[in-house]
Amino acid sequence: MKRGHRPQPPPEPSSSRAATVTKRKHHCLQQEQSRSSKSNSNSRHAKRCRTRIVSESETLTVVPDPPRTLPASNRFERLHSSSTPRGKQRHKKSSARDCNNRQWVSSSCDTSNCEDKVVVVSYNILGVENALKHPDLYYKVPCKFLDWDRRKILICEEINHYNASILCFQEVDRFDDLDNLFQNNGFKGVYKARTGEAYDGCAIFWKDKLFTLLHQENIEFRSFALRDNVAQLCVLEMIQNQSESELYTERSMSPPTLSRRLLVGNIHVLFNPNRGDIKLGQVRIFLERAYELSQEWGDIPVVIGGDLNSLPQSAIYQFVASSKLDIHLHDRRKISGQLEYPSQCRGRFQNQNPARYNVLKSISRSLLYRWSDEERRLATGSGGATHVQHQLKLSSAYHGVPGSCRTRDNHGEPLATSYHSKFMGTVDYIWHTDELVPVRALETLPIDILRRSGGLPSKKWGSDHLALVCELAFADDIKGI
Repeated sequence: MKRGHRPQPPPEPSSSRAATVTKRKHHCLQQEQSRSSKSNSNSRHAKRCRTRIVSESETLTVVPDPPRTLPASNRFERLHSSSTPRGKQRHKKSSARDCNNRQWVSSSCDTSNCEDKVVVVSYNILGVENALKHPDLYYKVPCKFLDWDRRKILICEEINHYNASILCFQEVDRFDDLDNLFQNNGFKGVYKARTGEAYDGCAIFWKDKLFTLLHQENIEFRSFALRDNVAQLCVLEMIQNQSESELYTERSMSPPTLSRRLLVGNIHVLFNPNRGDIKLGQVRIFLERAYELSQEWGDIPVVIGGDLNSLPQSAIYQFVASSKLDIHLHDRRKISGQLEYPSQCRGRFQNQNPARYNVLKSISRSLLYRWSDEERRLATGSGGATHVQHQLKLSSAYHGVPGSCRTRDNHGEPLATSYHSKFMGTVDYIWHTDELVPVRALETLPIDILRRSGGLPSKKWGSDHLALVCELAFADDIKGI
């Protein structure tokens, strides 16, 4: 798939073509002998030119972690081109197909005996109003790729390919459109709009033949003085196979074991990187309520999808993963891992350089960052507290499935889940408790392929984010766990 390609240069003037024909008449034999070497030289020259064009056109760079050594089975295989021009054309088409089709990668767990598996999707689908309000983020994207009527069809078709069970959508401001589309595909859904003047919100969908909704509740962070963002929590019960239930009844056997239940959480955290206190407060309250609800329903497994607007290995990421955080070791403006460029590039962010981050962290420990009583209250729930903690034992689904060094960072998280003219990086995640085990995950796109596209949405992808997709099994079904 070619996105953002440039028109071919016009043909040469007729006088030039005539001169070429004359030259060929006198030097046909010499050209035949040197054709191969010239072709190779021109190919190398063209490749260098293309490289320069790509490099000069980039407006944003990501500072990814150094590539890690992975088993050969988890790597993308390098494709080698043929020495003939026709072979090169076939290589280009094949390479484009491979790079624009995301790959599934599997864990090493033996899931042959697993009866109950769920495919979870977390997807920021780009709100229609948000796209209209920020044209500077999509100036490289053709207008037709931003059209909602086109994008909603792409999103629906994409989800169908994943055979998904549960969907966690963020930035939803056309819920009725999505609800109509996904109902036709066997989904039911619930929606919670943001408070205030914002138009978008969060939505959770589930396959109607697989789950029954037992409980639903929403969190409005405004009630905690934490802006207008919202979150959702749903308790779902897996529907027992009807044939098995009838078999038990006919044979007058003891009733089957209770159906599995699952708590699904969905959140879209505040974007503003300067308000790390609010971002941390939102995540804290969301995880606290998820734990309480899990306990109320019998200590059921928890799976969370969402756009945390926080980068991998940031302080907020570490809080989710490790369950605790000392806020005085961090600048609240950088607690989400987003760094602001100089004023002339305002609004552009990149992944933190780990080495630079460690230096800053060492300096910060000697100085201890100052948080006002109000900032501490928003972040921790108490004006005098300096630590935050939650009781869920969460793991990142992508971290649990080895992937390609072209799409993952040193810690196993995707290198990029979002890309527009002012940002390329990872802010989206799927988290799960220990009762669930990731079976396989869908790789994101390699960085070089994303850069060539010029930005998302594109011809194939309906949002400026990439959907995260993971298949989860229940730990008690897996051998050795």
